[in-house]
Amino acid sequence: MSIIAFVPARCGSKSIRLKNIRPFCGRPLLYWCLSALQQARLVDKIVVATDCQEIASCVKEFDFSKIHIYHRQQLNARDQSSTEDVILEYLEKEEIASDDLLLLVQATSPFSTAEDFDAGITQLQSSTIDSLLSCSRLKRFLWNESGDPLNYQYQSRPRRQEFSGTMMENGAFYLNSVKNIISSGNRLSGTIGIYEMPAFASLELDEEDDWLQGEHLMRKYILNTAGTKQIRLFLSDVDGVLTDAGMYYTEAGDELKKFNTYDGMGFLLLQKQGIKVGIVTKEDRELNRRRAQKLKLDYHFHGVDHKLELVEELCKKAGISLEEVAYIGDDINDKELLEAVGVAACPSNARKSIKGIPGIIQLKTPGGSGAVREFTELLLGIDG
Repeated sequence: MSIIAFVPARCGSKSIRLKNIRPFCGRPLLYWCLSALQQARLVDKIVVATDCQEIASCVKEFDFSKIHIYHRQQLNARDQSSTEDVILEYLEKEEIASDDLLLLVQATSPFSTAEDFDAGITQLQSSTIDSLLSCSRLKRFLWNESGDPLNYQYQSRPRRQEFSGTMMENGAFYLNSVKNIISSGNRLSGTIGIYEMPAFASLELDEEDDWLQGEHLMRKYILNTAGTKQIRLFLSDVDGVLTDAGMYYTEAGDELKKFNTYDGMGFLLLQKQGIKVGIVTKEDRELNRRRAQKLKLDYHFHGVDHKLELVEELCKKAGISLEEVAYIGDDINDKELLEAVGVAACPSNARKSIKGIPGIIQLKTPGGSGAVREFTELLLGIDG
C-alpha cells in the first residue's frame, strides 16, 4: 500500500492572481505544503495537479525527490470545477492500487507540518475510521439566521475556559482510500475521523487580508519553531553570509571584505544565552581570522573542504549531537552540513540548490546585510 499526496494547483484565481506561487514568507506559497510533504516519513509520492506551466516550472525548481507533475485537463481547471473532478480524473488516468491512500492537501493552508501529515495517516491506519479530515477548534458561540444558538445554551453561557468549542473544517488536508473515493465520488466517505490542528491553522489564504495575517501567523507559529529546539552550537559560513560574497581589492592588491556589525551583535546575543558560536569557511584568509578574533568567537575554522566531517568531530568533542547545531550557509559546499544539522538557514540570496533543502529557513536578509542577526533573533524568539 502506498500513500499518495495530491496537491491541486491551478492557474486561475479570482481573488489573487497566481496565488499558488505568490511569495509567502519569502517562498512560493506551494513550497510550504510540498516541503512538509517531502519531509513526511509516511508519504511515498507527491502529485501536483496543475494546468499551468508557470506553476510546474516553479515546483520543479524545488527539486524535491517525491514530486511528480500531473497536467490536469482544462475541463477540470475551470472556476466551477470541483476538487473531486480533478481527483477522479487523475485516478482514472493513472494506475493506482485501490487500497492506496490518497492524502488531499491544499496549498492555501500552509500551516501543516510533516508531523501533522504523519500523525493524520497514523490515526487513520490505527483506527476503524474510513476517512479523515483536518479541523481546528473554534471557540465561538454560533447562531443561525433564525436566532437559534447552534453550539451552546445562552441561558447558561459557559466561561471560555470551560467551553469545548466546535470543530471547524480548516481545509488543510483530507485522507481516504482510492477505493472509497472512486465508489463515493467524494474525498470523504464512510466513518469519518477528525485530526485536530491548532486554531491558527483555520486561516485559509483566499483574500489579501488573509495573506497579511497568514504571514504573521506563519512566522510566529511555524518558522519560529526553530527557537523551540535546544541549540547548543551556532555556526556560520563567511563569504556570502557574513559578507555579500564580493571580493574587493585595492590598487596595491590588498583584499578587502565588508562585514556587518548587526551580525557581530547576533553572535554576542547567542553567547549570552550560553550557546557556543563560530565560523566554518573554505577560504583561508587572515582577515577572516581577525574578524573572528575581534568578535571573540568560540570557534573559527579556516580552509575547510569537508565541513560536515569537521562539525561531526567538533560535536563529539563537545558531547553534543548534530540536532543541537544551527548552521547558516549559502552555497553548494554548505549543502551537506545544512542537510545534517538540527536547524538550517540561508540568506535570501543563497543558491537555488540551497534554498531547495527541505526544512531550511530562508531568511529575508541577504548575506552581508545582517542575515546572521535575523537567524539569531529567530532562534532566540526576539522580535527584531
